[in-house]
Amino acid sequence: SIVIPEYFHVPRDGGCTETTSGFAPHPLPDMKIEVGGSRRLLSLPVGSLSGALKGLEDDLVAQGFELSDRAGFSLGCRHLALSATGPDDYLEVYGRVLDAAKKPVILHWLGSMFDPALAGYWGSRSIPEASETVLGLIESKKDKVAGIKISLLDKDHEVSFRRRLPAGVRLFTGDDFNYADLIAGDEHGHSDALLGAFAAVPRFASAAFAKLDRGDVAGFRRILEPTVSLSRLIFEAPTQYYKVGVAWLSYLTGWQSHFRMLAGFESGRSLVHLADLFEAANSIGLFPDPQLSAARAAAYFRVQGL
Repeated sequence: SIVIPEYFHVPRDGGCTETTSGFAPHPLPDMKIEVGGSRRLLSLPVGSLSGALKGLEDDLVAQGFELSDRAGFSLGCRHLALSATGPDDYLEVYGRVLDAAKKPVILHWLGSMFDPALAGYWGSRSIPEASETVLGLIESKKDKVAGIKISLLDKDHEVSFRRRLPAGVRLFTGDDFNYADLIAGDEHGHSDALLGAFAAVPRFASAAFAKLDRGDVAGFRRILEPTVSLSRLIFEAPTQYYKVGVAWLSYLTGWQSHFRMLAGFESGRSLVHLADLFEAANSIGLFPDPQLSAARAAAYFRVQGL
């Protein structure tokens, strides 16, 4: 089963969570997901772990985790990353949040390539050490954890981590570099999909998952694998600017009327990068109206003096 968010991102204002707006036609058949919010943490001083714990717990419970028909989705928390002194602090905070949840929660491990403020999440900058911490948390609270989304762009780590999860706990891939292989899986299992890459290629993703739903793994790969090279370009370092690529392709495709982002965020990618995205997207047949896309790209570059 696959969940595909319409959009998904980490807030830039220091908050711990953000709300998604909807799902593509193939959501999990047995689960609704609610993403809570924790704006209270914005007013707390850095280092106030007890305050962060109370604020995170209260807000997540109030805004999602207590809803009887939804599973909570806990995003990475910048304030916790700044306040925690080690793994035990994460175990305490997440333990209390999970204890308060009436429905299983999906955790999220977002790598520092997406948000540098989350470096060292789970109490260590060592991925193996951090893995032991979060695996221990999941094992101790497995009845309260529906799954975990891992966004580290490391295929081998994700596969190894997935194989160590307790039975019934799912791995949702956030690997925008290797999603086709991870979702197709192997003889030991597969990752479910919950990643931003599909915001750029929804038509391909929808068709690919229709094949997968019918058990046609080869057909799934045939449709989705050509999109991986485009996704790797969108998410190349500095990865946190991937949203520029998504917005650019949305504009070229005709899904939005302009290529402007809040606070001039679109300036985070170079003109060369945008040109490369146009070429890569066109090469896989992304644009339903190539003439419109070419005209929009040409007009934009002309204004930039090219």
